[in-house]
Amino acid sequence: MSDTVTNEPEIVTFGCRLNTYESEVMRTHARNAGLEDVVIVNTCAVTSEAERQARQTIRKLRRERPNARIVVTGCAAQIDPQRYGAMPEVDQVLGNQEKLQPESWGLAPAEKVLVNDIMSVKETAGHLIGGFEDRARAFVQVQQGCDHRCTFCIIPYGRGPSRSVPIGAVVEQVQALVKAGYNEVVLSGVDITSFGPDLPGTPTLGQMVRRLLALVPELPRLRLSSLDCIEIDDDLWRLIETEPRLMPHLHLSLQAGDDMILKRMKRRHSRADAIAFCERVRSLRPDMVFGADFIAGFPTETDEMFENTMRLVEECGLTWLHVFPYSPRPGTPAARMPQVDGSLRKERAARLRAHGAEAEARTLASLVGREVSVLVEKDDLGRTQHFAEIRLGTPRPPGSVLRATVTGVAGGALTGTPL
Repeated sequence: MSDTVTNEPEIVTFGCRLNTYESEVMRTHARNAGLEDVVIVNTCAVTSEAERQARQTIRKLRRERPNARIVVTGCAAQIDPQRYGAMPEVDQVLGNQEKLQPESWGLAPAEKVLVNDIMSVKETAGHLIGGFEDRARAFVQVQQGCDHRCTFCIIPYGRGPSRSVPIGAVVEQVQALVKAGYNEVVLSGVDITSFGPDLPGTPTLGQMVRRLLALVPELPRLRLSSLDCIEIDDDLWRLIETEPRLMPHLHLSLQAGDDMILKRMKRRHSRADAIAFCERVRSLRPDMVFGADFIAGFPTETDEMFENTMRLVEECGLTWLHVFPYSPRPGTPAARMPQVDGSLRKERAARLRAHGAEAEARTLASLVGREVSVLVEKDDLGRTQHFAEIRLGTPRPPGSVLRATVTGVAGGALTGTPL
């Protein structure tokens, strides 16, 4: 980067898919406000490492862009606004509610830190955006916040209580994105299986998805972000079985595979619940693949408890693992529990990632020779319906969907030939 004035807002995004979506909302607001030479840092607070990386990036940005306006927002800024406000590199701090409001971007900041009490927010608007920078898949926010209090998690204090986007607003957003040329949409939120109880008629996630697919028949591919396996409603079960536009890839928030650790995490599912869920899904849709989030080295975790998590990878037939070594977050109950040694946490995370890489390699090998549907992301690189990365050999337009035959595996990705 160079210190040249630009009318185009630069956004640096950390963390989840919801942050990716919200970065595009902010890009639109900043662009409409005519802001020049602005860099927006959308932070994450899921781990201490994510916050460290954000602060490091802010300092680096200031060195590279000494005259730019640097605005910091996101969960880390929401939870600890004064810390970011005290950084000399930062011009303004916006909370998670304020960052999505157009009026936050149109005026010179009256105060450096503009962060509301997120727990007081009762509604989430359906922010309509025309498109995404990468032009491949689009993320649509359907839910915000979380009412659960897992003992390791600080995110409810960054995102506030659970609240849902009205179905009509979701449909309107997806219709606009399909009209703009998007062939794949990902429904995102902090806890999307809690969608609906705050809306009139108390619809469920499955009912919303069913209505969305019925009202936008021209949408070819739909994905769901992280699901809680204990909260799947009857409509969603039917869609898993019968709806080909719902991609055969589900990502699960599992976190551990040992019942005592799950209890100490204050999760709502057991080990048996996770296994039963995966078995039922596969009985309805045999080609389904699963991703999962895990925390390695949670407080009090013994070697035996960790081995239970390792075994769950096979017992659930998991493919794509997202593994964090446990990171204590001040203010959470888990931070006050007996801690596992830091080096052991990292070692267990590395072992679990390697275990996941083996499972991934088996899945990729099983796809060789098969015909797949590919969403092109960039040049010749795309994703199959199972979210496997595939190289096609020849560049294709980003966002296009095509059929291909899988010819092999190279460098951790499939290779294929377009049909």
